[in-house]
Amino acid sequence: MSKSPDVYAAVGAQGIALMDLRRGRGRWRFLDPIGAQLWDRVTRGAEPPVVVEELAAQWALRGVPAERVRADLTRVAADLQAAGLLTAAHRPPAAAAPPGLLFVSARPVPARWRLAAHAGLAAALVLLRLLPLRWTVTVARAATRLPGRAATRAEAVAVHSAVRRAAAAWPGSRIACLEESLASFITAALTGRRMRWVLGARFSPYGAHAWTEAGGQIIGQDRDERVWPYIPALQVEHPN
Repeated sequence: MSKSPDVYAAVGAQGIALMDLRRGRGRWRFLDPIGAQLWDRVTRGAEPPVVVEELAAQWALRGVPAERVRADLTRVAADLQAAGLLTAAHRPPAAAAPPGLLFVSARPVPARWRLAAHAGLAAALVLLRLLPLRWTVTVARAATRLPGRAATRAEAVAVHSAVRRAAAAWPGSRIACLEESLASFITAALTGRRMRWVLGARFSPYGAHAWTEAGGQIIGQDRDERVWPYIPALQVEHPN
């Protein structure tokens, strides 16, 4: 089964989170382990009714009424089909090791970084307010073609600090993780640096998050935040 160009998956032991970029700012659909099995087998070429019966039989051996499993999975398959999500999705390549967390506090940054941060934040807000998320991702990918080199951790921290300062000058604008991370990614590109922009999800409880990475570290999380166990679904970075 061919992959949808706008559907991405975060795959974990607790299920699968599907991110659909075709709808506005993107929509997430979370599947528990049983629903994830159904989705995985169907997207590998099996017919939904066949998978439903196989899973119903498996769970019946564990004492779960087959008719209940059958009814639930039939409904899940129908919902996924109606949403156009019963299709193979893109998955980020498996990382050798998860990135670490680099906590950042406010610090002074050079004037050129502050100017770039205002431009990066303005660009991020315009993209996220006016364009569907799939087009924003397209623009972000285009930005990876700008000349530059990988940002060091110190440079990534400077970018993040500059974006936080710029955000404070935009009263009334909602600057959440999606806006802040995209602004940092664009700011780095404008200053000839490269960072990774990541969108991912978690399962307990269900939630979505966006962040940037550089030098094997997640940049800019507050100490009361914990990115992990967020699992990447989409990564935008230079192809090299």
